[in-house]
Amino acid sequence: MRRYSIPAIVLHWLMAIAIIGTFTLGLVMTDIQGISMAKLRYTSWHKWAGVTILALAALRLLWRLFNKPPAYPAGLPRWQHGAAHGLHLALYVLMFAVPLSGYFFSLAAGYPVVYFSKFPLPVLIGPDPVLRETLRGLHYWLNMLLAGLVALHVLAALKHLLIDRDGIMQRMLPIPTPKEKS
Repeated sequence: MRRYSIPAIVLHWLMAIAIIGTFTLGLVMTDIQGISMAKLRYTSWHKWAGVTILALAALRLLWRLFNKPPAYPAGLPRWQHGAAHGLHLALYVLMFAVPLSGYFFSLAAGYPVVYFSKFPLPVLIGPDPVLRETLRGLHYWLNMLLAGLVALHVLAALKHLLIDRDGIMQRMLPIPTPKEKS
């Protein structure tokens, strides 16, 4: 079975690590009560990671537009093919929507985003307390949706690996399996 290209695999796993790490950091920083140096540091890291995820998502989308992914096995049921396509589409939308909602939430709260404390991003909207609360909720719920869809994606991959044994998950593994090498 044909594997994904090396750039597609690298971008996939970089995004997976970045999304899980940024999500976890977001949960940790929002649990810290009040304002502290740790909370401010984690918030900066969270914003920098969000900007990085947005850039990686753009790279990943560009790669995907110009590089066709490997075909699914011929025996894959039509509904699974459709479900996989829909899930991937939703994940791509959320890879953009989550960091953008966080970016606009930060701006509406009156805090510009300065990538790595060196590169200011454009301030596209001014402080707005009502919009801030709307964007806070939107950012939270988009994150929860992304977490749920990532969990579903992982469960589907494990199903293909452990139950179906159809090689679908192996196409995206960073290292070819011994069976593939021979």
